[in-house]
Amino acid sequence: MASIVSDAVAKKRGTCPLNDDLWVISFLGKDRPGLIRDILEEPAQQNVNIVDMDQRVMQGIFVMSVVADFADARVTASELEAWLQRKADDLGIQFNFLPLGQYRGRRKSKKSLHVVTILAKDRPGIIRDAANVAAGNEINIERASVTARGDLISIEFLMDFSDCDEDDCKARLKKDCELLGLDVVIQDLGRSRKEKRLIVFDMDMTIVDFEIINKLAGFAGVDEQVKAITEKAMNGEMDFKESLRQRVRLLKGMPERTLQEIASDLRLTPGSEELLHHLKHLGYKIALISGGFTYFTDVLKEQLGFDYTFANELKIENGFLTGEIKGDIIDAEAKGRIIYRLAELENISSDNIVAVGDGANDCLMIKNAGLGVAFNAKEVLKKVSDGSLSRENLLGLLNVLGLAEKDKEMP
Repeated sequence: MASIVSDAVAKKRGTCPLNDDLWVISFLGKDRPGLIRDILEEPAQQNVNIVDMDQRVMQGIFVMSVVADFADARVTASELEAWLQRKADDLGIQFNFLPLGQYRGRRKSKKSLHVVTILAKDRPGIIRDAANVAAGNEINIERASVTARGDLISIEFLMDFSDCDEDDCKARLKKDCELLGLDVVIQDLGRSRKEKRLIVFDMDMTIVDFEIINKLAGFAGVDEQVKAITEKAMNGEMDFKESLRQRVRLLKGMPERTLQEIASDLRLTPGSEELLHHLKHLGYKIALISGGFTYFTDVLKEQLGFDYTFANELKIENGFLTGEIKGDIIDAEAKGRIIYRLAELENISSDNIVAVGDGANDCLMIKNAGLGVAFNAKEVLKKVSDGSLSRENLLGLLNVLGLAEKDKEMP
């Protein structure tokens, strides 16, 4: 396993030619408690400084690589190698001892590091395909790890975008992955380290598996007119406020019992209920920001435990819709503002918020959040998001947030 020399070592060495003080030592064997201590005992006693390290356990196999600095050591590299050989025999592990200068690749003064999460249904060749996309776009892979959750495989890469135009690279990487049937989310390394504490969702076609207003239109016999207006609004071809007013006017005279009937049978998007349950269990706050209607967000708040819900209120008189909306309409601009309002309410930064949506009305919400994910989305939203999840991969948000392992531990 490759190991990357730390910035501290680079500063210590400056730009001078490499000498023989730095060595890469790699270990492989059956995992057990105390293995790291036993391996590093003698180097510590002999003042060998471990300046970089990468260790993990895969399928019960212990894998570790270190960069050892012998500049101030009380032993030579060959003497420690001999000791490690005896120790490795005792511990039943394998090791390699290599001079860093002979194998080290290029070093850059400035990198553009991003955490890139790729998700798909597990199959042979996925990692190769992802690596091929990165190479084809001049993106260097510095680290990779794989997590499997049922049929879903998640590959988390640390990628360096400094050899290409960053925005162009991101766009091409997302497009190339989509052509291969791979979901991808790209996070700047610095922002990815910001703890996420609040997850915001759109309602229709994100948490609920249909457009509620289209369902209402079907009951009113105006479904074709409403669907056409909805499609234009979702694609950003029509002002949302005007589109909503036009659609609601078409519902004038609808009895309230029709809303009750639809609200009692809200079909949820596959994986959404499980995802929300896990997020709540892990201590996250969850919010619903919808351009739809409070009649339905109130039901979902009760059923699914949303901490906050925001939506438009239909005007009802004598048990029938008037065809009007009460108060201000929640459109794209309002959704974007609500992100900042939630940050204030929770005393957090917008960088601590994740937003998930599917249409043009979610663009500002996605942009203003620390992480914006387009779910089963229109192209207009994919362009401004940090990445996309397809309809069957909503639970993959746990992988994007680094929560997949915690999810496995849940009862």
